[in-house]
This record gives sequence, structure tokens and C-alpha cells, in this order.
Amino acid sequence: MQLAPGTWRLAGPVVAVGAVGLILSPLVGLVLILLGLGIIWFHRDPERSSPDAGVLAPADGTVTVLRTEQEATGAERIRLGVFMNITDVHVNRAPVGGEITTIEHVPGGHWPAFTKDAERNERAHIDIDQFRVTLTAGTVARRIHPHVSEESNIERGERIGHVSFGSRADVLLPERFELSDIEVAMGATVRAGESVLAVDPD
Repeated sequence: MQLAPGTWRLAGPVVAVGAVGLILSPLVGLVLILLGLGIIWFHRDPERSSPDAGVLAPADGTVTVLRTEQEATGAERIRLGVFMNITDVHVNRAPVGGEITTIEHVPGGHWPAFTKDAERNERAHIDIDQFRVTLTAGTVARRIHPHVSEESNIERGERIGHVSFGSRADVLLPERFELSDIEVAMGATVRAGESVLAVDPD
């Protein structure tokens, strides 16, 4: 099973302490080992096969945000947000291919990722040409790990990062997209790199 980078750095010490703990306190040792195995399972990174066209979901989970936002310039853009539950795969993928022009880390709080207050949470913006992917930390998720760098090119559906222990991933579409181009509804279940969120009118 492929794992997200850094998984063993988190799980290894827990499993090791648990193994030693089996001698001193079998119950505590067993709990720690199970916790370590849970961390490993949480950071699983399965292979995905992307369809030939469409803007892809950046995360596994449930569509909890679908709205039009007005920017300071007056431009209107559609935002789609996917909430990742604790049971979902948390490796994030590029909704489109292109050049990564900007990666910006924004400090903030750790409100539940499915609430309105999550707009003030710690997050990372990854701009891929005219598209923006935002990885948002949640109450438990306090580690955002981009796997990409600025000025590099990325393929559609390629891994761009992961968030440890629950969060949300948004895609802010370019101004040319309209609601009629959206392929999903609120509450839909999607898979990173496989589910189509929108069809590009171009």
C-alpha cells in the first residue's frame, strides 16, 4: 500500500513505543499499536485513473461548498469545496494540469472544516494557471503538506499534497465558468483525481 510522504515519521514512534509497552502494560501497548496502524491507514495513497476531460475533484469526500463569489475586481468566480471526513483518503490531486504559479501559506485557526468559520482556518493556496486549489486545516488537521513547488508543471490528476487528520479542499474556478458548467450538486460524494466537478466551457 502506497502511503503519503512522512507517514512513518508520524506512525513509527507510536508503533515502536507500543511494542515496548506490550511488555510493561499489554493494554496500553496494544492501544498504541492500533493507533499507529490507524495513522498508517489514514495516510494511504491509492492509485487513481483520471477521465479524459473535465475539472477533477481535488479530494475524496462530500461537496459542501458550491457558490459564486465576487472578487475585489468585480469578477465572479465559482467555488467548489470538498469536505474530507476522517475515513476519506486525504491525498489531494490537481484538478487541472498546468504551471504552478503560486503557493501561499496563510496562518489561521482550526475550526471544524465543514463550518463557515473554517474560512478563517490555516490554509494553503496552490495556483495552477487560472485555477486555485485551497487546502484548509480543520479542528484536528494541523499539518498541510504541499508536494509541489512554484514554477513547476503538473499533470491533471497528479498528487499536489495532503492534509493530516481531516480537512477541506476547494477549487476556485476561472471567471469563464458558469453554474451550468458544474457537474456535481451539494452533498455529492467525489473521489480525488477521478470525479469531474465541472466541464471547461473552452
